Amino acid sequence: MTDRQGMTARAIPDFGHLSASAPADARSVRRAGLRRRLRALAAGSAALLTASCQLLGDGPGVGTVTPGTLRPNLAADIGEREHPRVVATYGGVYKDSGAERAVASVVGRLVAASDDPSQTYKITILNSPAINAFALPGGYLYVTRGLLALANDTSEVAAVLSHEMAHVTASHAIKRQQRAEAKQLANRILTDVVQDSEEARKAIISSQLSFARFSQVQELEADAIGVKTLAKAGFDPYAAARFLRSMAAFASYQSADKSGSSAPDFLSSHPSTPERLQIAVRSARQIGAPGIGERDRERYLGQIDGMLFGDDPLEGFVRGRSFLHKALGIGYTVPSGYILENTPEAVLASNGDGTAIRFDGADVSGYSSLRDYMNSGWINGLLPESVRETTVNGLAAVTGAAITQGWSFRIAVVRIGRTGYRFIFASRSPNDRFDQDFRATLDSFKQLSPTERARLRSLRVKVVQSKPSDTARKLAIGMSGVEPSRRLEFFSILNDLSPDKPIPAGTAIKLVVD
Repeated sequence: MTDRQGMTARAIPDFGHLSASAPADARSVRRAGLRRRLRALAAGSAALLTASCQLLGDGPGVGTVTPGTLRPNLAADIGEREHPRVVATYGGVYKDSGAERAVASVVGRLVAASDDPSQTYKITILNSPAINAFALPGGYLYVTRGLLALANDTSEVAAVLSHEMAHVTASHAIKRQQRAEAKQLANRILTDVVQDSEEARKAIISSQLSFARFSQVQELEADAIGVKTLAKAGFDPYAAARFLRSMAAFASYQSADKSGSSAPDFLSSHPSTPERLQIAVRSARQIGAPGIGERDRERYLGQIDGMLFGDDPLEGFVRGRSFLHKALGIGYTVPSGYILENTPEAVLASNGDGTAIRFDGADVSGYSSLRDYMNSGWINGLLPESVRETTVNGLAAVTGAAITQGWSFRIAVVRIGRTGYRFIFASRSPNDRFDQDFRATLDSFKQLSPTERARLRSLRVKVVQSKPSDTARKLAIGMSGVEPSRRLEFFSILNDLSPDKPIPAGTAIKLVVD
């Protein structure tokens, strides 16, 4: 499983409502890689607050900093302390000589052109397919391999890094932490003192909006500074706007609920993509007309040729609507309309009708039967009469249902050896299809044959040169790991090319293959 920003938060319920106590030990699963990063994620999320930039969503931040206690080297100390947690949360450091050269080639130029050339930076490529970049105090910059795969030239990577460097030079992380603490204190006072709960609620919402605006101002400031630094270093200043468009298109492609409300984004720490796009274009126009600055598409794509794409093989693979784990030797398929997402904690899925799925594993060796495990107290709202022992493709299993906090759940645990593989379906409006999808997904769970396991290979970025007869539709056919019906859309977003326009011969093109 892997870190994911593509799955919309509004589509996934808080499965924590279901658990009455800590889940059963999952040591056997973690050893195989399914939940290798769960403990690191939990430790990191508890210690880190959102004080730094993430291009698509909220990223990790700094630990507790008491306002008024700033001292020399505080920023460096914070960055050094939090760095190991960030690396653990995002699957470790990604080692690839080509990707490392691609990033290193722009750093020196950007530092020389930045507002503070004396600032030193520590750049880390994270082993995550998420489209993400962020900064910590002390010059710690992070970019995921997923972001590098989406970028199409050196100037787009430079745009990301210059934005993050702007956060560092402007000390945004420290300022945001101080503002966050002030907001938390104000909310606590309101909750404890104000008798009128409705008035307190309105006041807290107002403080949240104020904090969101404060964060958004920092993002816009970093955008403006970043574009100027980008141009000063000799790169295409329009790269920032170009990459923002690519990120928005990719986020839309990944979203299971494309018509859903945008309300969650309003309170996020980042302004909406359209607003950022307008400012990025305006900043670039102040420098010059389109066509200026270095882009360097062919050399950049040559450097990321062969880079790992998507899920780390240790965490299993998402292939269209199927999740397959080579090391564990398991797989299952969700019904049509669902989009799978491999996260650090679990494999998640959702559809446009409000149904969400969680799949993970736990050690069930301490229970004499799966019925005993299901009734052991880890499920809030369990309906005892719903618990049934059964088999799934020859494997012992148990199913049940629960209702809690407005959610209806269908739960199944399938046992292989010491491990119980858990499916949790959730919906606020359960219907016949909800039960049918639960049954179909559970029935699809199986142990992979030796041949199926041998055929599972990692997805990689493959760079080719287009031929005179090539079209987007023709090239997209060669893509792996994507549903056939979405290959053209995915190809067009990945290469920032129109699906209908001719592709000039000799254009460097990214394919995803296994």
